[in-house]
Amino acid sequence: MLRSLEIHATLSAPSAPDHLPLLSWSPTIELSLDCFVCVRVGRTTRLERGAEQAICSSDRDHGPHFAPARIAEFDPAQASVRAVVEFWWAPFHDAKRDTPATPLSETPWVRLHLAYRCPLHEALGTASTQTNLVRPTALRCEHCAAVIATSHEAPAIRLLG
Repeated sequence: MLRSLEIHATLSAPSAPDHLPLLSWSPTIELSLDCFVCVRVGRTTRLERGAEQAICSSDRDHGPHFAPARIAEFDPAQASVRAVVEFWWAPFHDAKRDTPATPLSETPWVRLHLAYRCPLHEALGTASTQTNLVRPTALRCEHCAAVIATSHEAPAIRLLG
């Protein structure tokens, strides 16, 4: 059955917002989903905006494979982003972990990516935020170490309908 989930994340601007106007959310999402294709729970699934399918990481025995999931909506703002992911889900039992699948993984996890431009070094950089970080977490410029944003709350993941 077709399921949807919503992801929302907000960052805070640094006290000296040199980098914030230069931040942009990258349309790439890494998300834990239970995958009925490889019959495993909690697989990291990589989604790209515009792609009609995602890539499931699977496991060492089977390797990555296409997964029936896509980014249906991607609404970036200056310091926040909202995304809706649609995915096909069917019940199964993960024999390796002795765990039943659920539409939203037992411990949902997401990583969201950002791109930015360092005005000091005239260079591009990348950063990310994810659910399992200790908060608050400062995202720092890889070129000058300035704080480009702070994550005070984990990205929220909510099953729709």
